[in-house]
Order: sequence, then C-alpha cells, then structure tokens
Amino acid sequence: MKQCLCSIVKMVCIFSLLISAFVHCADSTYPNRPIKVIVPFPPGGPTDNYARLIASKMAEDFKQPVIVENRAGGTGTPGTLAVMNAPADGYTLIFTSNSAHLISPLLKFPMPYDSVKDFSPLSMVIKYPMYLLTNSNLPVKNVTEFIQYAKTHPNQLNYSSVGIGSGGHLACELFNIAAGTNVVHVPYKGAAPAQAALIGGETQMFCDSVGNSQGMVNAGKMRGLALFSDKRSTVAVDVPTMGEMGLPGLAAYIWLGMLAPPNLPVEIQNKLNAELVKIMAMPDVSAFALKGGNDIVANTPAQFAQMMRDEKEVWAKVIREKNIKPE
Repeated sequence: MKQCLCSIVKMVCIFSLLISAFVHCADSTYPNRPIKVIVPFPPGGPTDNYARLIASKMAEDFKQPVIVENRAGGTGTPGTLAVMNAPADGYTLIFTSNSAHLISPLLKFPMPYDSVKDFSPLSMVIKYPMYLLTNSNLPVKNVTEFIQYAKTHPNQLNYSSVGIGSGGHLACELFNIAAGTNVVHVPYKGAAPAQAALIGGETQMFCDSVGNSQGMVNAGKMRGLALFSDKRSTVAVDVPTMGEMGLPGLAAYIWLGMLAPPNLPVEIQNKLNAELVKIMAMPDVSAFALKGGNDIVANTPAQFAQMMRDEKEVWAKVIREKNIKPE
C-alpha cells in the first residue's frame, strides 16, 4: 500500500513538472505565429487608429504579423464575444474602449458578458476626460452660470450625444445628477452630427473629447466650460475642471485598452503587458497620444481590472437612476 502511494506521489510530481515545463516553453516561444487583434468598431476611428499603431509596434518587437480585424456592429458585443470565446493562448486579443466593453453590457439584459471576470486584462493604454461644451450663443460663460440658466429653463434645454449609452451620454447625465439640472438627451448617429447640432443651436450642451472639440472652441463655434477630470488638459489649459467649478469628484473618461480571453497564462499576460507599457513609452507613440489631449496610462493587469470594477459601479448607478434603456 505504501509502495503504491509513493508511486502515485511520484507520478503527480512528474506531471506537475511537465506542466511547469510546458508553460515555461509556451512563454519562451510566444509568439511563434500571427496575432489577431479585434477592434469592435469600423476602420478609421480613434480606437482603430490606436490599435493599428500599437499592432505595428508589436509586430516589430515580436517579429510576427499582428493583424487588426474590425468587427463593428451591435455596440461592440459581437467582436467582444468573439474574443471572450477564443482560445486563451495570446493569439486573439481585443483592443477596445469602455463605451463598448464596459458600458454596452450594462445596458443589455441579460448582460452578454462580465467586462472584468470574462477577460484577462492586459493594460489600459490611454484615457481622456469628457468635456462639457455649450452652444456659443447661450448667455453663459462658465459652469455656474450654465447651471443657473438650465434651472431657470427646465426641460427647455437639450444635449446631443453620439448615441444612447455612449460615454458622452452618460457623462452628461452624470452632470445632470450632480448639478441638479434636467437637460434633455437627444441622441445622434455619430460625433459629427452631434457636434453640428450643438453648433447649429439644435442642442445647447454636448459632452465630447478635447481632441475632437477644442478646434471648434478655438474657432469660437462653441464654448468649452469644464473637464470631467481631476486636472487640466495640456491642450486646453484655460479650461477648468469640474472640481474647480464647484463639482468635486465629477469625473468621466473614455479609455482605450487591450484584453485577452479569460484564463490567459500569467506568463503570456505579463509579456503582453510589458510590451504595451514599452510601446506607450516610445517617443512617437507618446507624442501622438499627448497631442490629442490624452493621458497615457499603461498600467498593470491588476490595476486595469480594479479601474474597470470601480467604473462599472459608477455607470451602473447612473443607468439605474436615470432609467436609461438601450435603443
């Protein structure tokens, strides 16, 4: 009996050593074939542009093709599910935004996936704050004046967004909650018509990115009131934060990041994280990001996961409180 038990223990030890050797081998040889990066948006947008820039740098370092595949539609769900259900070997990744990866499933019932538990986070690469903008003809020059104006014109003011459940939609509702205003949502199909609606006076408020809107602010076509951020932007230094305007803690960001299927071997997860951190520190990449008013994050998988958990709580509360329903 003792001899049999010893044999079993030896076999278990040998098996454990083999698994360890296999994992080490997988890590040391990864990647040894092309990597596919799915972007759940059409080509040409900011998420796609960053994905292609990062993929080109990864291909140079890994000496393997890194292919970007666009799977647009369904508010990002089909492309996201394709990655969730892919083998956890590091050869299928997703480069996405919080609007698609984190906010979109909160608006669906049942939720198609858990944005944290059903994936292996690699790194959030950049984030940028939402920007509160108003029509330039409105008789207000700052957030305080706008709040007073909105309260004296209840249900008479509208705000545009790029669509229901978008980052700008939820940021504007977060502002409504904090300010005690009731500016009414008018969704448009994309940033260009939403911005045009504000400039033309169809709407009076818009929550957008600094990179997309500051040029129009500089041209006097709309007015930038405040950033949903804890610090000012380097490309809009005269624009105060919400905290400076008496609304402390009012933050809303759009982020871009890369994730993998669940249960990715930790060695491969760490290797991909180190590669993303390295890429975001490259002078040409960091200059490209900062020029658009973005903050470089390049954090660890654990930090990325915690930031998503915290953010989910904020947006889930806004969705419940404002009774936001999908289209």
